[in-house]
Amino acid sequence: MAKQPQVDELSRDELLKLIEDLRQQISQLREENERLKRKHQRQAAPFSKEAPVANPKKPGRKPGQGTFQHRPAPTLEPDIIVDVTAPANCPFCNGPLRPAGDEVATTTDIPEQPRPKVTEYRIAVCECRNCGRKVRGTAPGLAPDQYGATAHRVSSSVMAAAHALHYGVGVPQRKVPGILKELTGVSITQSALAQDALRRAEGEVGAMYQQLRLGIRQSPFVHTDDTGWQVGGQPAFLMGFDTDEATVYQIRPQHRNEEVREIIPADYAGVMITDRGKSYEAKELADVEQQKCVGHLLRNISDVVESKQGEARRFGVELKELLQEAIALGRTRLSVSESELAGNAAGLNERLSYHLRPRLLDDKDNQRLLDGIGAQQEAGRLLRFLVPPFTEPTNNRAERALRPAVIARKVSQCSKNSQGAEAFAAFTSIAQSAVKAGASSVSAAFRQIFSG
Repeated sequence: MAKQPQVDELSRDELLKLIEDLRQQISQLREENERLKRKHQRQAAPFSKEAPVANPKKPGRKPGQGTFQHRPAPTLEPDIIVDVTAPANCPFCNGPLRPAGDEVATTTDIPEQPRPKVTEYRIAVCECRNCGRKVRGTAPGLAPDQYGATAHRVSSSVMAAAHALHYGVGVPQRKVPGILKELTGVSITQSALAQDALRRAEGEVGAMYQQLRLGIRQSPFVHTDDTGWQVGGQPAFLMGFDTDEATVYQIRPQHRNEEVREIIPADYAGVMITDRGKSYEAKELADVEQQKCVGHLLRNISDVVESKQGEARRFGVELKELLQEAIALGRTRLSVSESELAGNAAGLNERLSYHLRPRLLDDKDNQRLLDGIGAQQEAGRLLRFLVPPFTEPTNNRAERALRPAVIARKVSQCSKNSQGAEAFAAFTSIAQSAVKAGASSVSAAFRQIFSG
Protein backbone atom coordinates (compact mmCIF):
# COMPACT_ATOMS: atom_id res chain seq x y z
CA MET A 1 0.00 0.00 0.00
CA ALA A 2 1.37 3.42 -0.99
CA LYS A 3 2.34 5.76 1.85
CA GLN A 4 -0.28 8.48 2.47
CA PRO A 5 1.08 12.03 2.35
CA GLN A 6 0.94 14.16 5.50
CA VAL A 7 -2.18 16.33 5.81
CA ASP A 8 -0.23 19.57 6.21
CA GLU A 9 1.53 18.87 2.91
CA LEU A 10 -1.75 18.76 0.90
CA SER A 11 -3.49 21.67 -0.77
CA ARG A 12 -7.20 22.42 -0.29
CA ASP A 13 -8.16 20.73 -3.60
CA GLU A 14 -6.12 17.65 -2.76
CA LEU A 15 -7.77 17.45 0.65
CA LEU A 16 -11.23 17.64 -0.91
CA LYS A 17 -10.31 14.88 -3.38
CA LEU A 18 -8.93 12.70 -0.58
CA ILE A 19 -12.12 13.22 1.47
CA GLU A 20 -14.27 12.26 -1.53
CA ASP A 21 -12.21 9.11 -2.11
CA LEU A 22 -12.58 8.13 1.54
CA ARG A 23 -16.33 8.71 1.36
CA GLN A 24 -16.59 6.36 -1.61
CA GLN A 25 -14.53 3.72 0.17
CA ILE A 26 -16.71 4.01 3.29
CA SER A 27 -19.86 3.69 1.16
CA GLN A 28 -18.51 0.59 -0.58
CA LEU A 29 -17.50 -0.98 2.73
CA ARG A 30 -20.96 -0.31 4.18
CA GLU A 31 -22.62 -1.97 1.19
CA GLU A 32 -20.29 -4.96 1.49
CA ASN A 33 -21.00 -5.19 5.22
CA GLU A 34 -24.78 -5.18 4.64
CA ARG A 35 -24.46 -7.78 1.91
CA LEU A 36 -22.50 -10.11 4.21
CA LYS A 37 -25.05 -9.62 7.00
CA ARG A 38 -27.92 -10.54 4.67
CA LYS A 39 -25.98 -13.54 3.40
CA HIS A 40 -25.92 -15.16 6.86
CA GLN A 41 -29.58 -14.48 7.65
CA ARG A 42 -32.43 -16.90 6.91
CA GLN A 43 -33.86 -16.10 3.52
CA ALA A 44 -36.54 -17.48 1.24
CA ALA A 45 -33.81 -18.34 -1.26
CA PRO A 46 -30.66 -19.04 0.82
CA PHE A 47 -28.78 -20.44 -2.20
CA SER A 48 -29.39 -17.41 -4.43
CA LYS A 49 -26.40 -16.34 -6.46
CA GLU A 50 -27.50 -12.68 -6.30
CA ALA A 51 -26.83 -10.98 -9.64
CA PRO A 52 -27.72 -13.37 -12.50
CA VAL A 53 -25.10 -14.25 -15.11
CA ALA A 54 -25.53 -12.39 -18.39
CA ASN A 55 -24.98 -15.46 -20.58
CA PRO A 56 -25.58 -18.58 -18.43
CA LYS A 57 -24.46 -21.96 -19.67
CA LYS A 58 -27.09 -24.23 -21.14
CA PRO A 59 -28.17 -26.88 -18.57
CA GLY A 60 -27.70 -30.57 -19.15
CA ARG A 61 -24.94 -32.85 -20.36
CA LYS A 62 -22.25 -31.16 -22.45
CA PRO A 63 -20.69 -32.77 -25.55
CA GLY A 64 -17.94 -35.22 -24.64
CA GLN A 65 -19.04 -35.58 -20.99
CA GLY A 66 -19.81 -39.28 -21.06
CA THR A 67 -22.05 -41.56 -23.02
CA PHE A 68 -25.72 -40.60 -23.14
CA GLN A 69 -28.02 -43.52 -22.34
CA HIS A 70 -31.67 -43.59 -23.31
CA ARG A 71 -34.29 -44.81 -20.86
CA PRO A 72 -34.20 -48.64 -21.06
CA ALA A 73 -37.28 -50.71 -21.82
CA PRO A 74 -39.18 -51.82 -18.68
CA THR A 75 -38.36 -55.28 -17.37
CA LEU A 76 -42.01 -55.97 -16.50
CA GLU A 77 -44.28 -57.87 -18.84
CA PRO A 78 -46.76 -55.54 -20.59
CA ASP A 79 -50.32 -55.59 -19.27
CA ILE A 80 -51.80 -54.14 -22.44
CA ILE A 81 -50.56 -54.60 -26.00
CA VAL A 82 -51.74 -52.16 -28.65
CA ASP A 83 -51.10 -52.89 -32.35
CA VAL A 84 -50.53 -49.63 -34.19
CA THR A 85 -51.06 -49.81 -37.95
CA ALA A 86 -49.57 -47.48 -40.51
CA PRO A 87 -51.77 -45.27 -42.74
CA ALA A 88 -52.81 -46.49 -46.16
CA ASN A 89 -50.77 -43.89 -48.06
CA CYS A 90 -47.86 -41.56 -47.40
CA PRO A 91 -49.16 -38.49 -45.51
CA PHE A 92 -46.58 -36.31 -47.29
CA CYS A 93 -46.98 -37.23 -50.97
CA ASN A 94 -49.94 -39.69 -50.93
CA GLY A 95 -47.69 -42.39 -52.43
CA PRO A 96 -48.00 -46.15 -51.73
CA LEU A 97 -46.25 -47.63 -48.64
CA ARG A 98 -44.28 -50.89 -48.21
CA PRO A 99 -43.34 -52.64 -44.90
CA ALA A 100 -39.97 -51.51 -43.43
CA GLY A 101 -40.00 -53.17 -40.00
CA ASP A 102 -41.57 -52.78 -36.57
CA GLU A 103 -40.79 -50.60 -33.57
CA VAL A 104 -41.65 -51.06 -29.90
CA ALA A 105 -42.58 -48.20 -27.59
CA THR A 106 -43.89 -48.38 -24.02
CA THR A 107 -45.63 -46.11 -21.55
CA THR A 108 -45.30 -47.03 -17.89
CA ASP A 109 -48.14 -45.87 -15.66
CA ILE A 110 -49.32 -46.30 -12.08
CA PRO A 111 -52.93 -46.85 -10.96
CA GLU A 112 -54.85 -43.61 -10.66
CA GLN A 113 -56.39 -44.61 -7.34
CA PRO A 114 -54.19 -47.19 -5.58
CA ARG A 115 -56.00 -49.78 -3.49
CA PRO A 116 -54.10 -51.77 -0.87
CA LYS A 117 -54.40 -55.54 -0.83
CA VAL A 118 -56.25 -56.46 2.37
CA THR A 119 -56.37 -60.02 3.73
CA GLU A 120 -59.14 -60.68 6.23
CA TYR A 121 -58.76 -63.61 8.61
CA ARG A 122 -61.97 -65.03 10.04
CA ILE A 123 -60.54 -66.86 13.02
CA ALA A 124 -62.38 -69.60 14.80
CA VAL A 125 -62.12 -69.15 18.59
CA CYS A 126 -62.95 -72.08 20.89
CA GLU A 127 -62.99 -72.59 24.62
CA CYS A 128 -61.53 -75.63 26.33
CA ARG A 129 -64.12 -77.59 28.31
CA ASN A 130 -61.51 -78.77 30.80
CA CYS A 131 -59.45 -75.65 31.62
CA GLY A 132 -61.67 -72.95 30.13
CA ARG A 133 -58.88 -71.34 28.11
CA LYS A 134 -59.56 -69.84 24.70
CA VAL A 135 -57.92 -71.42 21.66
CA ARG A 136 -57.63 -69.48 18.38
CA GLY A 137 -57.05 -70.86 14.91
CA THR A 138 -53.73 -70.22 13.14
CA ALA A 139 -52.86 -69.37 9.54
CA PRO A 140 -49.78 -68.28 7.54
CA GLY A 141 -49.30 -64.52 7.84
CA LEU A 142 -51.37 -64.29 11.01
CA ALA A 143 -49.40 -63.42 14.16
CA PRO A 144 -50.28 -65.37 17.35
CA ASP A 145 -50.90 -62.09 19.25
CA GLN A 146 -52.88 -60.42 16.47
CA TYR A 147 -56.17 -59.76 18.24
CA GLY A 148 -57.88 -57.08 20.28
CA ALA A 149 -56.29 -53.65 19.94
CA THR A 150 -53.63 -55.01 17.55
CA ALA A 151 -55.94 -57.07 15.34
CA HIS A 152 -55.53 -54.82 12.32
CA ARG A 153 -51.93 -54.52 11.16
CA VAL A 154 -49.89 -53.82 8.05
CA SER A 155 -47.64 -56.45 6.52
CA SER A 156 -43.86 -56.63 6.68
CA SER A 157 -43.79 -55.54 3.01
CA VAL A 158 -45.41 -52.23 3.96
CA MET A 159 -42.89 -51.76 6.76
CA ALA A 160 -40.03 -52.65 4.41
CA ALA A 161 -41.19 -49.98 1.94
CA ALA A 162 -41.57 -47.42 4.73
CA HIS A 163 -38.12 -48.11 6.19
CA ALA A 164 -36.60 -48.03 2.69
CA LEU A 165 -38.02 -44.53 2.17
CA HIS A 166 -36.58 -43.33 5.48
CA TYR A 167 -33.25 -45.13 5.80
CA GLY A 168 -32.55 -45.82 2.12
CA VAL A 169 -33.85 -42.74 0.31
CA GLY A 170 -33.47 -40.29 3.20
CA VAL A 171 -37.09 -39.15 3.54
CA PRO A 172 -37.78 -37.79 7.07
CA GLN A 173 -39.75 -40.33 9.06
CA ARG A 174 -42.54 -37.83 9.72
CA LYS A 175 -43.18 -37.56 5.97
CA VAL A 176 -43.16 -41.28 5.20
CA PRO A 177 -46.80 -41.90 6.25
CA GLY A 178 -47.99 -39.19 3.86
CA ILE A 179 -46.01 -40.64 0.96
CA LEU A 180 -47.31 -44.16 1.60
CA LYS A 181 -50.88 -42.85 1.82
CA GLU A 182 -50.50 -40.94 -1.45
CA LEU A 183 -48.83 -43.72 -3.44
CA THR A 184 -50.35 -46.90 -2.00
CA GLY A 185 -53.39 -45.88 0.00
CA VAL A 186 -52.00 -47.50 3.18
CA SER A 187 -52.51 -45.57 6.41
CA ILE A 188 -49.81 -45.78 9.07
CA THR A 189 -48.47 -43.53 11.81
CA GLN A 190 -44.98 -42.22 12.46
CA SER A 191 -44.92 -43.76 15.93
CA ALA A 192 -45.73 -47.20 14.45
CA LEU A 193 -42.73 -46.85 12.11
CA ALA A 194 -40.44 -45.78 14.95
CA GLN A 195 -41.54 -48.63 17.23
CA ASP A 196 -41.19 -51.17 14.43
CA ALA A 197 -37.68 -49.93 13.64
CA LEU A 198 -36.61 -50.17 17.29
CA ARG A 199 -38.04 -53.67 17.61
CA ARG A 200 -36.40 -54.95 14.44
CA ALA A 201 -33.09 -53.29 15.35
CA GLU A 202 -33.04 -55.59 18.37
CA GLY A 203 -34.07 -58.57 16.26
CA GLU A 204 -33.43 -59.62 12.68
CA VAL A 205 -32.09 -56.26 11.48
CA GLY A 206 -29.70 -56.09 14.42
CA ALA A 207 -28.46 -59.59 13.67
CA MET A 208 -27.75 -58.69 10.04
CA TYR A 209 -26.04 -55.49 11.21
CA GLN A 210 -23.70 -57.49 13.42
CA GLN A 211 -22.81 -59.71 10.47
CA LEU A 212 -21.91 -56.64 8.42
CA ARG A 213 -19.74 -55.31 11.26
CA LEU A 214 -17.85 -58.59 11.53
CA GLY A 215 -17.47 -58.78 7.75
CA ILE A 216 -15.45 -55.55 7.72
CA ARG A 217 -12.63 -57.38 9.50
CA GLN A 218 -12.29 -59.81 6.58
CA SER A 219 -11.94 -57.11 3.91
CA PRO A 220 -8.47 -56.46 2.44
CA PHE A 221 -8.95 -52.71 2.96
CA VAL A 222 -11.39 -50.33 4.65
CA HIS A 223 -11.97 -46.59 4.27
CA THR A 224 -13.09 -44.85 7.46
CA ASP A 225 -14.07 -41.32 8.46
CA ASP A 226 -16.43 -39.63 10.92
CA THR A 227 -18.80 -36.70 11.18
CA GLY A 228 -20.75 -35.00 13.93
CA TRP A 229 -24.07 -36.37 15.21
CA GLN A 230 -26.41 -35.85 18.13
CA VAL A 231 -28.16 -38.31 20.43
CA GLY A 232 -30.85 -36.77 22.60
CA GLY A 233 -29.40 -33.33 21.90
CA GLN A 234 -25.94 -34.34 23.12
CA PRO A 235 -22.88 -34.31 20.81
CA ALA A 236 -21.88 -37.67 19.35
CA PHE A 237 -19.92 -39.07 16.43
CA LEU A 238 -21.15 -41.02 13.42
CA MET A 239 -18.37 -43.20 11.98
CA GLY A 240 -18.46 -44.75 8.54
CA PHE A 241 -16.52 -47.83 7.38
CA ASP A 242 -16.60 -48.57 3.65
CA THR A 243 -15.32 -51.59 1.70
CA ASP A 244 -16.11 -53.16 -1.66
CA GLU A 245 -18.69 -55.44 -0.05
CA ALA A 246 -20.37 -53.31 2.62
CA THR A 247 -20.83 -49.93 4.25
CA VAL A 248 -21.18 -49.89 8.03
CA TYR A 249 -22.12 -46.98 10.28
CA GLN A 250 -21.60 -46.65 14.01
CA ILE A 251 -22.79 -43.91 16.39
CA ARG A 252 -20.94 -43.41 19.67
CA PRO A 253 -20.61 -40.56 22.25
CA GLN A 254 -16.86 -40.49 21.68
CA HIS A 255 -14.49 -41.18 18.80
CA ARG A 256 -11.42 -42.81 20.33
CA ASN A 257 -9.34 -45.76 19.26
CA GLU A 258 -11.61 -47.93 21.43
CA GLU A 259 -14.57 -47.07 19.18
CA VAL A 260 -12.50 -47.63 16.04
CA ARG A 261 -11.36 -51.04 17.31
CA GLU A 262 -14.98 -52.15 17.67
CA ILE A 263 -14.94 -52.49 13.87
CA ILE A 264 -11.22 -52.61 13.04
CA PRO A 265 -9.34 -54.71 15.61
CA ALA A 266 -5.71 -54.21 16.52
CA ASP A 267 -4.78 -57.36 14.58
CA TYR A 268 -6.59 -56.30 11.40
CA ALA A 269 -4.70 -57.82 8.47
CA GLY A 270 -5.85 -55.36 5.80
CA VAL A 271 -5.09 -51.71 5.04
CA MET A 272 -6.98 -48.87 6.72
CA ILE A 273 -7.36 -45.67 4.67
CA THR A 274 -7.90 -42.67 6.95
CA ASP A 275 -7.08 -39.07 7.65
CA ARG A 276 -4.66 -38.06 10.39
CA GLY A 277 -7.20 -38.19 13.22
CA LYS A 278 -5.81 -38.92 16.68
CA SER A 279 -8.01 -41.99 17.04
CA TYR A 280 -6.14 -43.74 14.24
CA GLU A 281 -2.72 -42.67 15.55
CA ALA A 282 -3.13 -44.52 18.86
CA LYS A 283 -0.50 -47.07 19.80
CA GLU A 284 -3.21 -49.75 19.94
CA LEU A 285 -3.50 -49.45 16.13
CA ALA A 286 0.23 -49.17 15.49
CA ASP A 287 0.40 -52.63 13.90
CA VAL A 288 -2.40 -51.93 11.43
CA GLU A 289 -1.18 -50.92 7.98
CA GLN A 290 -2.55 -47.50 7.05
CA GLN A 291 -2.73 -45.23 4.03
CA LYS A 292 -3.15 -41.60 4.96
CA CYS A 293 -5.44 -39.59 2.71
CA VAL A 294 -3.21 -37.71 0.29
CA GLY A 295 -6.08 -35.34 -0.52
CA HIS A 296 -6.21 -34.17 3.09
CA LEU A 297 -2.44 -33.72 3.12
CA LEU A 298 -2.50 -31.65 -0.07
CA ARG A 299 -5.15 -29.36 1.44
CA ASN A 300 -3.08 -28.96 4.60
CA ILE A 301 -0.02 -28.08 2.54
CA SER A 302 -1.96 -25.63 0.33
CA ASP A 303 -3.25 -23.77 3.40
CA VAL A 304 0.34 -23.23 4.56
CA VAL A 305 1.74 -22.34 1.12
CA GLU A 306 -0.96 -19.73 0.46
CA SER A 307 -0.04 -17.91 3.67
CA LYS A 308 3.68 -17.73 2.90
CA GLN A 309 5.89 -15.48 0.81
CA GLY A 310 9.24 -15.99 -0.87
CA GLU A 311 11.58 -18.68 0.43
CA ALA A 312 9.07 -19.86 3.05
CA ARG A 313 6.90 -21.29 0.26
CA ARG A 314 9.56 -23.63 -1.12
CA PHE A 315 9.20 -26.47 1.38
CA GLY A 316 5.44 -26.76 0.92
CA VAL A 317 5.55 -26.35 -2.86
CA GLU A 318 8.12 -29.13 -3.28
CA LEU A 319 6.23 -31.44 -0.91
CA LYS A 320 3.00 -30.80 -2.77
CA GLU A 321 4.65 -31.56 -6.12
CA LEU A 322 6.01 -34.87 -4.79
CA LEU A 323 2.59 -36.00 -3.54
CA GLN A 324 0.90 -34.95 -6.78
CA GLU A 325 3.55 -36.92 -8.67
CA ALA A 326 2.71 -39.93 -6.50
CA ILE A 327 -0.99 -39.67 -7.39
CA ALA A 328 -0.13 -39.41 -11.07
CA LEU A 329 2.12 -42.45 -10.76
CA GLY A 330 -0.72 -44.41 -9.15
CA ARG A 331 -2.92 -43.71 -12.18
CA THR A 332 -0.41 -45.51 -14.41
CA ARG A 333 -0.74 -48.76 -12.44
CA LEU A 334 -2.76 -50.48 -15.16
CA SER A 335 -0.68 -49.20 -18.06
CA VAL A 336 2.84 -50.12 -16.89
CA SER A 337 4.45 -53.36 -15.73
CA GLU A 338 4.71 -54.19 -12.03
CA SER A 339 8.50 -53.98 -12.13
CA GLU A 340 8.45 -50.54 -13.74
CA LEU A 341 5.87 -49.30 -11.26
CA ALA A 342 7.88 -50.69 -8.35
CA GLY A 343 11.03 -48.98 -9.61
CA ASN A 344 9.32 -45.62 -10.06
CA ALA A 345 7.65 -45.92 -6.67
CA ALA A 346 10.95 -46.75 -4.96
CA GLY A 347 12.63 -43.71 -6.52
CA LEU A 348 9.78 -41.42 -5.56
CA ASN A 349 9.72 -42.83 -2.03
CA GLU A 350 13.44 -42.10 -1.66
CA ARG A 351 13.01 -38.49 -2.83
CA LEU A 352 10.04 -37.98 -0.52
CA SER A 353 11.94 -39.44 2.46
CA TYR A 354 14.84 -37.10 1.79
CA HIS A 355 12.55 -34.07 1.58
CA LEU A 356 10.89 -35.08 4.87
CA ARG A 357 14.14 -35.92 6.68
CA PRO A 358 14.21 -34.70 10.31
CA ARG A 359 15.70 -31.21 10.58
CA LEU A 360 14.99 -27.73 11.93
CA LEU A 361 13.24 -25.22 9.66
CA ASP A 362 13.03 -21.47 10.14
CA ASP A 363 9.28 -21.29 9.62
CA LYS A 364 7.15 -22.82 12.40
CA ASP A 365 4.29 -23.77 10.03
CA ASN A 366 6.69 -25.60 7.72
CA GLN A 367 8.21 -27.27 10.76
CA ARG A 368 4.75 -28.46 11.79
CA LEU A 369 4.20 -29.93 8.32
CA LEU A 370 7.61 -31.60 8.39
CA ASP A 371 7.07 -33.16 11.82
CA GLY A 372 3.52 -34.36 11.16
CA ILE A 373 3.83 -35.62 7.59
CA GLY A 374 7.39 -36.82 8.12
CA ALA A 375 6.22 -39.12 10.91
CA GLN A 376 3.67 -40.65 8.52
CA GLN A 377 6.38 -41.19 5.90
CA GLU A 378 8.60 -42.95 8.45
CA ALA A 379 5.68 -45.26 9.25
CA GLY A 380 5.17 -46.01 5.54
CA ARG A 381 1.71 -44.48 5.41
CA LEU A 382 2.08 -41.96 2.56
CA LEU A 383 2.87 -44.07 -0.52
CA ARG A 384 1.29 -47.31 0.68
CA PHE A 385 -1.15 -47.11 -2.26
CA LEU A 386 1.73 -47.74 -4.70
CA VAL A 387 2.51 -51.15 -3.17
CA PRO A 388 0.43 -54.34 -3.70
CA PRO A 389 -2.28 -54.90 -2.65
CA PHE A 390 -3.06 -51.52 -4.18
CA THR A 391 -5.46 -49.17 -2.41
CA GLU A 392 -6.79 -45.71 -3.25
CA PRO A 393 -4.61 -42.73 -2.29
CA THR A 394 -7.48 -40.70 -0.81
CA ASN A 395 -10.26 -41.26 1.70
CA ASN A 396 -12.93 -39.95 -0.65
CA ARG A 397 -14.90 -43.20 -0.47
CA ALA A 398 -15.51 -42.80 3.25
CA GLU A 399 -16.56 -39.18 2.76
CA ARG A 400 -19.04 -40.24 0.07
CA ALA A 401 -20.36 -42.95 2.38
CA LEU A 402 -21.04 -40.33 5.05
CA ARG A 403 -22.96 -38.08 2.66
CA PRO A 404 -26.39 -39.77 3.18
CA ALA A 405 -25.94 -39.45 6.93
CA VAL A 406 -25.01 -35.77 6.61
CA ILE A 407 -28.21 -35.14 4.63
CA ALA A 408 -30.23 -37.09 7.20
CA ARG A 409 -28.67 -34.95 9.94
CA LYS A 410 -29.98 -31.80 8.27
CA VAL A 411 -33.57 -32.98 7.79
CA SER A 412 -34.19 -35.17 10.84
CA GLN A 413 -32.08 -33.55 13.60
CA CYS A 414 -30.23 -36.81 14.29
CA SER A 415 -31.41 -39.31 16.95
CA LYS A 416 -33.64 -38.76 19.98
CA ASN A 417 -32.11 -41.56 22.05
CA SER A 418 -29.47 -44.28 21.95
CA GLN A 419 -31.96 -46.90 20.71
CA GLY A 420 -32.88 -44.68 17.78
CA ALA A 421 -29.19 -44.09 17.02
CA GLU A 422 -28.54 -47.83 16.97
CA ALA A 423 -31.56 -48.38 14.72
CA PHE A 424 -30.37 -45.66 12.33
CA ALA A 425 -26.89 -47.19 12.14
CA ALA A 426 -28.27 -50.70 11.57
CA PHE A 427 -30.92 -49.86 8.97
CA THR A 428 -28.72 -47.40 7.06
CA SER A 429 -25.80 -49.86 7.00
CA ILE A 430 -28.03 -52.58 5.54
CA ALA A 431 -29.58 -50.17 3.02
CA GLN A 432 -26.22 -48.91 1.70
CA SER A 433 -24.71 -52.41 1.67
CA ALA A 434 -27.72 -53.80 -0.22
CA VAL A 435 -27.27 -51.20 -2.97
CA LYS A 436 -23.57 -52.05 -3.14
CA ALA A 437 -24.40 -55.78 -3.40
CA GLY A 438 -26.67 -55.16 -6.39
CA ALA A 439 -30.06 -55.64 -4.72
CA SER A 440 -33.03 -54.80 -6.92
CA SER A 441 -34.19 -52.30 -4.30
CA VAL A 442 -33.66 -51.43 -0.65
CA SER A 443 -37.23 -52.43 0.18
CA ALA A 444 -36.63 -55.85 -1.41
CA ALA A 445 -33.57 -56.30 0.80
CA PHE A 446 -35.58 -55.34 3.89
CA ARG A 447 -38.39 -57.70 2.92
CA GLN A 448 -35.94 -60.58 2.63
CA ILE A 449 -34.57 -59.85 6.10
CA PHE A 450 -38.03 -59.40 7.65
CA SER A 451 -39.15 -62.73 6.23
CA GLY A 452 -36.23 -64.52 7.86
